[in-house]
Amino acid sequence: MAAEEISGQADAAGLVALISRASAENSGRKRGLPPVERWNPPFCGDIDMEIRADGTWFYMGTPIGRPALVRLFSTVLRRDEDEKTYLVTPVEKVGIRVVDAPFIAVEMSVTEREGRQVLTFRTNVGDVVEAGGEHRLRFAIAGDNAELKPYLHVRGRLEALVSRAVMYELVALGEALDVEGQAMFAICSAGEVFPVMPADELDALSR
Repeated sequence: MAAEEISGQADAAGLVALISRASAENSGRKRGLPPVERWNPPFCGDIDMEIRADGTWFYMGTPIGRPALVRLFSTVLRRDEDEKTYLVTPVEKVGIRVVDAPFIAVEMSVTEREGRQVLTFRTNVGDVVEAGGEHRLRFAIAGDNAELKPYLHVRGRLEALVSRAVMYELVALGEALDVEGQAMFAICSAGEVFPVMPADELDALSR
């Protein structure tokens, strides 16, 4: 949804202004991201913005349909020690809601470097992240159906939920490995081992 499309909403003036300031911070930036971790602006309250579990951004209950606008907002996103997520500029910090993870890993490539498997992911907002020592994979079991949910660290305290389709590709690369004396089903990338679950639990699920 473009700024002019949003402008008909009741409190859209503040959002349009936020868009303008975020755009100003990114103007002339061909590479890299704004240094949001170094900014310490005052908290200016929450806005009615939500990132749903499927990665769709909503403002006042309406999807933000413009990918470029979502990408812009994603560059000024930050999760703080209070475990809340904010949009941050040098002059303000506003809170938003995140149902699960702020990003979705929608694509994965598998390559080899120095004889080691390397997994590289692309997120729904255009981040390209190599799983390894700086960007770790973690795995959670959630819901009544014990659903496996992999997450990838992207930056700061922000993670991407690995989409279901990519999760199947990821799990297909798993193998049983000894991790600190325990047999674990694990994924390897860039020389790092990321345990998924104990191998005997996987065997029980497979029966």
